[in-house]
Amino acid sequence: MLKKIVTRSNHPSYLSLSGLLLLLTLLSVTCFALSSTGYAGDEAIVQHSFLGMGKANKAVIIGEDGKVEWKFNMPASDGWVLPNGNVLLALYGTKGFPNGGVVEVDRKTKKIVFQYKGRQKETSTVQLLPDGTFLIAELGPEPRAVVINRKGDVLKTTPLQCQRKNAHMQTRMLRMLPNGNYIAPHLLDFAVKEYKPKTGEVIQVIVTDERGRDKRDWPFTAIRLKNGNTLIACTNGNRIIETDAEGKIVWSVTNQDLGEKLFNDACGAQRLPNGNTVISSYRAKGNQVKLFEVTRDKRVVWRFSGMNSGFHHFQILTTNGKPVKENTWK
Repeated sequence: MLKKIVTRSNHPSYLSLSGLLLLLTLLSVTCFALSSTGYAGDEAIVQHSFLGMGKANKAVIIGEDGKVEWKFNMPASDGWVLPNGNVLLALYGTKGFPNGGVVEVDRKTKKIVFQYKGRQKETSTVQLLPDGTFLIAELGPEPRAVVINRKGDVLKTTPLQCQRKNAHMQTRMLRMLPNGNYIAPHLLDFAVKEYKPKTGEVIQVIVTDERGRDKRDWPFTAIRLKNGNTLIACTNGNRIIETDAEGKIVWSVTNQDLGEKLFNDACGAQRLPNGNTVISSYRAKGNQVKLFEVTRDKRVVWRFSGMNSGFHHFQILTTNGKPVKENTWK
């Protein structure tokens, strides 16, 4: 059996059935490749490079081609690629850092150029501040925000008002806001709190248990956006919510909205300059999706299925070859 096709020269030609099947196979493979890296629809294909942190994956930089470009073999929960190219990491407990800690790593040599060893049970997060100091979160009997300098000296501490029975679940992505206050998501308290650093006074509380605590909407990442809203990743609740200045939910996204199970312990989140949100699924394994990007109207335009385990947090570095600016929204 023969199928008639038309060539560019408009002369009739014929393709065997086996040749046609081969062509269709190649086309379907191409379409699958496109759908696994970006959105093969009306928009251009999206490709990201990113820094990813986790216990199993350690700290890695993944290129836009999905391949590992760089790896630092220590488990980390938070991190950044700094303007100087070095990588700043908050570490889980290891032999050299029994209570976790902070390291700045020279990306080329992988040598540690700065370190701080945690002084309680865990060191969950780190952020480089505008004056060159570091804000970290220490978990334990006295959960606190700590500001240190590059010598490792403690310059300032602020007590955090959260439960003390479970140190690991006290807080995660502690950040300094543009107004100088701190924002801290407290998992088992089902609350995101804004603190005054000098006094430790809580000036705002955003609750995440309006669906009932059995949903386990534990806040892991809380991002104060430019418009004053707050973007919150709700871990085991498998959803992202955005609240207004009064704490009212104005946007949310779940697996039900997406029509597929991409959420699997939503820990990390990042709001991109284009308004889209990238989300990590920490408990994803094998070929499951570890990171995905969602538009405001809840379309998935990018997904990453590489590595064997998910990421606690990440930092999108480039999109289609261009550096992502405003990387503080994570």
